[in-house]
Amino acid sequence: MTIMTRTLGRTQADVTILGYGAMELRGEPRGPEIDDDTAGRLLNAVLDGGINLIDTSPDYGRSEELIGKHLGHRRDEFFLASKCGCLIEIPADAQPPYPHDYSPANVRADVEQSLRRLRTDRLDLVQVHMSPSVEQLRDNQTVETLQELRKEGKVRFIGMSGILPNLPGQIAMDVFDAFQIPYSAVQRDHEELITAAAGTGAGTLIRGGAARGAPSEDKNWRTGPLSQPAGLGQRNWAASGIGDLLAGSGMTPMEFVLRFTLSHPYLSTTIVGTASPGHLQSNIATAEKGPLPADLYAEAKSRLQPADE
Repeated sequence: MTIMTRTLGRTQADVTILGYGAMELRGEPRGPEIDDDTAGRLLNAVLDGGINLIDTSPDYGRSEELIGKHLGHRRDEFFLASKCGCLIEIPADAQPPYPHDYSPANVRADVEQSLRRLRTDRLDLVQVHMSPSVEQLRDNQTVETLQELRKEGKVRFIGMSGILPNLPGQIAMDVFDAFQIPYSAVQRDHEELITAAAGTGAGTLIRGGAARGAPSEDKNWRTGPLSQPAGLGQRNWAASGIGDLLAGSGMTPMEFVLRFTLSHPYLSTTIVGTASPGHLQSNIATAEKGPLPADLYAEAKSRLQPADE
């Protein structure tokens, strides 16, 4: 089996419906401990497993450097997405979410730094990080700076990592080639905005589509994108009766959550991060199964109402 591909909006790039999120490679103290050799094996397993999109950020510690070191020689095999607006030097005592700077000088510095770290001459997609307002973007000439970098050949496409309340305005600007948006089965407040973003011709990269929103005893599971209170996903799941729907299906909650995300008709790819080779292989095996059967998806949507309904 192979992982299905979809077109990333107007970029016309064919990307696998499962992408790899490299935040888990940021290392200690903000992430799991991972040595260079282990990271190298994991990154090569991503490509060897059929995934062709990798998402990273200057905010993710050593992530960009590890990708450059271990996959620089395989650069033509994958679509590379990073971010901008991140501080070049993060204060040692800073805690996420970090402050961001969307000025021309900092955006350009981010891109130049990412090119060096990633050992490449171009970034396929640069996404504005942390969902600034339309006013912030205009005051800082952020989009104009990215367009200049695109003309210089350093950036191929321009994107936005957006959430409520600023996402509708960002979509209405009609200048972004792709949007990264949080979404999962029981945290569906951005569901219609994914459709709206795709309606402008943009590609959609979904984050949180597997790591949030299903019951688990694993304390590493997070329970809400930035726009929702922690724990909401757990409560929605418990109230929905979705566990009864899955009983006897042989489908784990984790498989269901990932395949539910993949079932959104306007999803281009969902980004799932891990530092575990076993989890990576499990995610690939699930993605190879593709979206949920249509009847199960329809019933699950009926039971798992968006949080504001």
